[in-house]
Order: sequence, then C-alpha cells, then structure tokens
Amino acid sequence: MKTLIISPTYNEKENIATVIQEVFKRDLNYHMLIVDDNSPDGTASIVEKLQESYPNLHLQIRNKKHGLGKAYISGFKWALSKDYDAIVQMDADMSHHPKEIKKMTQLLKKYDLSIGSRYIDGISVVNWPIRRLILSYGANVYSRIVTGMPIKDATGGFKVWRKDVLESIDLEKVRSSGYSFQIEMNFRAWIKGYKLIEHPIIFIDRTVGQSKMSKSIMFEAIWMVWRLRIWRIFGWNK
Repeated sequence: MKTLIISPTYNEKENIATVIQEVFKRDLNYHMLIVDDNSPDGTASIVEKLQESYPNLHLQIRNKKHGLGKAYISGFKWALSKDYDAIVQMDADMSHHPKEIKKMTQLLKKYDLSIGSRYIDGISVVNWPIRRLILSYGANVYSRIVTGMPIKDATGGFKVWRKDVLESIDLEKVRSSGYSFQIEMNFRAWIKGYKLIEHPIIFIDRTVGQSKMSKSIMFEAIWMVWRLRIWRIFGWNK
C-alpha cells in the first residue's frame, strides 16, 4: 500500500529529526508529511535539511498555529490529492513508535481504520503522572458512554486510515481539535458503518519538549461528545 505518515509539529526541534529517521529506518518506501505551524524554534528548517537525505519527506508550512485538528485536516487533503492508499496519523515527539506502523497498516486488509490503543490491553502508558492517567482513562470511559462508540481509546492520536474512509468524510465540517478531534473523526467513521479495530501500543510520554495539552482542549472534548450523541440520535452526521 502506498503509505503516508502525517505528523503535525509546533516547536519540535528536539524530536523531529529522530522521528523522521526512525520512520525511514523502518521502510524507505514510506512517505512522510510534516505539517508545521510556523514553529519559531526552527523545526521546519531541520525538516528541510533532512529532505536532502529523504526524497519521500514532504513539508507543509502554515502561516501560524491553528491547532492539531486543522493541521491534520490540511494533511488529509494533501494525502487524498496525491492518492495515497493508507494515511497514518502519528505524533512527532516519539510517543508513538514508528515500529507499529507496519502492523497497523496490515490491519487495513480487514478493517477500515486501525487505532493505536493505550487501553485495549490493560493500561500501556509510560512516564505519565497518575493524575493525567486518570484524566485520560476517565475521558475515554466518558466518551464511550456518551457516544456509544465501542472504542476504549477514542482520544488516541496514532491511527491508520484507508483512503476511502477519509474521502467519505466531509473534512470541511470537522471543527474540533485536540482530544475532541480524535473522538470526532473516530465517530464520523464509525457512524458511517466502517470497521474499526484497536491495536495495542505502548505510549511513552515525551521526554523532550513541552506538552500541548490545555484546559480549553479538555473542555472542548467534554462538550463535543454530547454533540456527537445528538448527531447519532437525529442522524445529522450521515
């Protein structure tokens, strides 16, 4: 399958070279798109230098920080215009290990969306304080109860999509970001009847750089799940 890995970045100069090298160490036939929100730390310059060594490495530079959701939407549109078969979402801070890409992509032979799950096989999270772990796990239980989606890790950001699933989703109508972006995209695929599967991963929290989590992202997720429940009841999302 012609595969594209999309990684949004904002101030990831400490991590970006490592994640790119790890991706192409697995398979030089992969393509990778870095969607950078004009990082002031020079992330894009590092990517541009690495493009000299990796011809399948691509870069989008947006004019300012617009958020994770919009970065992925931009990347999805680019991927669909280039006719990739499998589109991977992966964080740029090595919390998602590139070694799982092959396994998750192979699942598309039987499924439409494979989700790297921290909670499908117990709890597989490293370096998180207990408070954040409880918050994340609780958010996923909350999401599952409110929306009805049978997904244990709806907020996870490591995924592999079949091209036709993304083509069927009206990307212009996706407005959420952060946790709620992941939930909303899963929901849009699930409500259309696509087959989703969770693949167990070990999530290792970033050891370099700063987390992008904020209270506004958390509150957005709380309200988004109720919006999705309403969509499901009235069929507004079909």
